Amino acid sequence: MADVTKIIETTVTGLGYELVDFEISGRGLMRVFLDKPEGIALEDCERVSHQLTRLFTVENVEFDRLEVSSPGLDRPLKKEVDFVRFAGAKAQLKLRMPLNGRKNFIGILGAVQDGVLQLDVEGVQVAIELASVDKARLVPVFE
Repeated sequence: MADVTKIIETTVTGLGYELVDFEISGRGLMRVFLDKPEGIALEDCERVSHQLTRLFTVENVEFDRLEVSSPGLDRPLKKEVDFVRFAGAKAQLKLRMPLNGRKNFIGILGAVQDGVLQLDVEGVQVAIELASVDKARLVPVFE
């Protein structure tokens, strides 16, 4: 699994994209989620899919189906750079352990300093250690 992840990450970044997430589901399904600052188009997904398919053949990586797509409007936030990049955006966070009696927060992402995120929750600043975040996703805002 670690080798496959490294192959995918090296290939995707080499083509100029960011690997947002990668998962293997049952029945040989592989899902690869890409991003880049200006967004992902169908042609980007096709390009990466063709490259990975050829590479998996050479590297003898077994899979039945490969899906390559954008992470969507509710993009997961996994790394510190994700929280920095999307500062000012609305996000939903789930913590591993409760903070002030809560595990779930929705607010506006603020600055990150020394691994601590400032989250504006309805006008109240909450300091959350990134290491304590179990899951985080952007919340699409439709105006």
